[in-house]
Amino acid sequence: MAGGVGSRFWPVSRTAFPKQFIDFFGVGKTLIQSTYDRFTNICPPENIFIVTNEIYVDLIKTQLPALGENQILAEPIMRNTAPCIAYGSMKIAEINPNAVIVVAPSDHTIANQNGFIQAINQSLQAASENNCLLTLGIKPNRPDTGYGYIQYENEVLTNDETIHKVKTFTEKPNLELAQSFIQSGDFLWNSGIFIWSAKEINKAFEKHLPDMYEIFQQGKIFYNTPNEVEFIANAYLQCTNISIDFGIMEKADNVYILPADFGWSDLGTWASIYEMAEKDYVGNAVIPTKKVMMYDSSNCMVNVPKDKLVILQGLHNYIVVESNNILLICPRSEEQNVKSITADVKAKFGNKFI
Repeated sequence: MAGGVGSRFWPVSRTAFPKQFIDFFGVGKTLIQSTYDRFTNICPPENIFIVTNEIYVDLIKTQLPALGENQILAEPIMRNTAPCIAYGSMKIAEINPNAVIVVAPSDHTIANQNGFIQAINQSLQAASENNCLLTLGIKPNRPDTGYGYIQYENEVLTNDETIHKVKTFTEKPNLELAQSFIQSGDFLWNSGIFIWSAKEINKAFEKHLPDMYEIFQQGKIFYNTPNEVEFIANAYLQCTNISIDFGIMEKADNVYILPADFGWSDLGTWASIYEMAEKDYVGNAVIPTKKVMMYDSSNCMVNVPKDKLVILQGLHNYIVVESNNILLICPRSEEQNVKSITADVKAKFGNKFI
């Protein structure tokens, strides 16, 4: 899934060039390129499909030139994750009705690649042998209020005792509630990574989102043909804006979760970039590091063009970001205001800086 606009990473992430197409850590690969490479260790490249907004198709082709035309699924409008998954799952089912599918966001980072591959392969095996909807849950190491939480039960799959039945989903909680989740020991972070058979997810759509199921089922004769684009343009206009979590996962009674720990981050905010980046001895994370000079400054997140000389004096616990002729300076503790700032910028200057 690669259709988001990444507004929390403004001004580096812009509507025309969102975060999945950016190399945040200066490693020579963008987030979507890293995700694609990760999955080439799990399935053949021709089995990887990218669902994105139609305005990003050219970016996808530039950054992932090995993809065939049929592997890029262009959404005409943004309608959240349920329509995106319905489209992808039903298109894949027409290619192979016995397919087992992994659904993954394109903008996550994974520190332990081998651990990730092992968890995905284990989940694929379980999904192929059981009538279930699987998700990966990340073992939390702090009471983070930026993630959703999933509570699991003692009940497990009969042929895999490490995969537990899901009890409850909770959207981003307040700090007190997050702390109680950590203390209880039976809550995991919601990774947004799903594994299921094409048959099982399509059955779930038919049961829990029947209108959406009918919309995309009408495309069976058009998927993987030249008429697919025209059909999808009309289908999306009929779809409600709803997430897969709310539309199916929170309603279905056959949802299971595999607790995992492979150095996952969803890179939802500048704070998550700061947490993962290398820091100097006083906690400054500077990307790239070539021409930034820090004096009496600590615990700052700095992301500026590599050819710009920047000197910071007496700055503590701040985010300093420059991109696209925009400079943003704000306390790290107030970065949640970035979305409202972009709304104000749009209201005052139009889309020029958005």
